[in-house]
Amino acid sequence: MPTPYHRLFFRRAVTAATLLISISGCRRSSFPDVPDGYREFAYISNGGSNTVTVLDLVYLRQDRTLQVGANPTALAVNPVRNEVYVANSQSGTVSVIDANANRVVATIPVHHQPNSITVDPSGHRAYVINSASNSVSTLDLDRRREIAAAGTGEQPELARISPDGRSLVVSNHGSGSVSVFDVTPYNTASTKAEPAIRLRSTFSGCPGSANIAILPDSAKAFVACSAGHQIMALSLAAAPGSWAAKQNPALLTDHLLVFLDVGKSPVHLAMKPDGGEIFVSNFGSDSISEISTWTNEVGGTYTIGSGPRYGIVSHDNSMLWVSNSGADSIGLYSIDDGKLAGSVRTGSGPDALAFSADEHLLLAADTHSGDIAVVRTQGKQGPALFTILPAGGSPNAIVVKAIRGKS
Repeated sequence: MPTPYHRLFFRRAVTAATLLISISGCRRSSFPDVPDGYREFAYISNGGSNTVTVLDLVYLRQDRTLQVGANPTALAVNPVRNEVYVANSQSGTVSVIDANANRVVATIPVHHQPNSITVDPSGHRAYVINSASNSVSTLDLDRRREIAAAGTGEQPELARISPDGRSLVVSNHGSGSVSVFDVTPYNTASTKAEPAIRLRSTFSGCPGSANIAILPDSAKAFVACSAGHQIMALSLAAAPGSWAAKQNPALLTDHLLVFLDVGKSPVHLAMKPDGGEIFVSNFGSDSISEISTWTNEVGGTYTIGSGPRYGIVSHDNSMLWVSNSGADSIGLYSIDDGKLAGSVRTGSGPDALAFSADEHLLLAADTHSGDIAVVRTQGKQGPALFTILPAGGSPNAIVVKAIRGKS
């Protein structure tokens, strides 16, 4: 827990940083130039203050604070339109933010305790986990309404849509299981609501089923069994008529591949953009585990810092960044060298991480101090804390949206 000294230090740091940026009013210095009309914002859900903080990442300042529903816990960005979605856990709603105007433009009712949202690659559908209702809602984002709900296991925690848009994987924390749904492709020519998802497979034996990673080719899913010390690896069904299915008809069905032993309390999976490896944050053993997605084997487990919560890998696949919530820092692991490469101080209790579009900035949500640590990822002296910007109470998720050209 933060000491009074730490709280005072970070309050002063926030005040000084905010004053400096507001006085300067200019773009971040010594960073790559951006074209005219380019805008980029970070959105932070603040569970303790029922708000979303909007940060301007071009001018490095707080843009505004938006009032949303009660206890916002998850965010998602639409890949094809300028919208951001907020799951409000206590309100049973999803807020729609227009990223052009940075204002809430709609509120969509769902069910009890929505705590996860994922948007399909087409940008027309979203899927919301309703933890207290044991269900997943399908949202029509064009008409901004729920069009279907399907049952899951007990206390579902997370949903992930596969990159090909064919499979929805849901982790059921309460029942220690994983549900896999068939997804009906969005039909732009249809004027009626189509069946959204259909349960395809269920897999048990994953206590505390939590975080999910799906490979870029949509062939496999990996699920953290947070109440144990394992990762469940699944083979996802290939599309009928695909080359893979023709070569091996067994690939037409989902099946369990293996349980992989990692550290204690695995809580987050960070995948390399090329899909070759997954890094597991083992909260209970202060370590990370490295998994080869090609061989489905654990390459090793390494100490990273106190209470690792969240990981993110750079676009060039070379560096893993891990928030160490118990050490108020971010650990850097060099993937190419296979060793710890240093650490960067943050605010108190860092958790969720997100890169700016150009990856020159890394943002960390400091859950205890209620702020955002802005880390400069490149510099003469290496990565370092650049500034700290205020957020709201208990920030818990971050997404970034870049808008190119004048709207």
